[in-house]
Amino acid sequence: MSADIVHASDRGARGVNITIDDGPDPVWTPQVLRVLRDNGVKATFCMVGTQAEAHPDLVKAVVAAGHRLCDHTVSHDTAMDTKPESYQSRQILDAEHMITRASGGVRPQYYRAPGGAFTPYSRRLAASRGMRPLGWNVDTKDFERPGTAAIVATVENQVGNGPTVLFHDAGGDRSQTVAALREVLPRLKQRGYSFGFPVR
Repeated sequence: MSADIVHASDRGARGVNITIDDGPDPVWTPQVLRVLRDNGVKATFCMVGTQAEAHPDLVKAVVAAGHRLCDHTVSHDTAMDTKPESYQSRQILDAEHMITRASGGVRPQYYRAPGGAFTPYSRRLAASRGMRPLGWNVDTKDFERPGTAAIVATVENQVGNGPTVLFHDAGGDRSQTVAALREVLPRLKQRGYSFGFPVR
């Protein structure tokens, strides 16, 4: 397992990896799942350990729908790259256990550092547990709620930068995210993109 941050899709040059961060959330995750299902798209869900523990039914629903799991730490500390290795280790390993328990035994296949706060140590640790470090190429800024049209435009304008697109299904009102996914997934298909998973 490589400790390098993955920047490729298993669908090749015209592949897109949809990644969904910070959930699961009882309001927004089911809506995101519905849009993905309606478009026949599989995604990677980067889950926060405490959220997974609180909503195991949603973790199981994500797995049952054929999506993949990603460890997004216990508490989403975006400054964890400044903390001791012992703290980083607890954040990653405890979240891995919480997500695996909530899923009914399905382990996360990726690790995404909150806010991209990777360290060489955290990447190596994740890889040693079979989790490929996962970055992103397109930041939709959907967490800032810039409007559905702005989110869609960001994806369409930047998807040429690389395959992995960052969305969120928790942390506030995600109605713009749901609406943007509903719009942008068929548009990307029309442009000849196909949807897959980050290379492991």
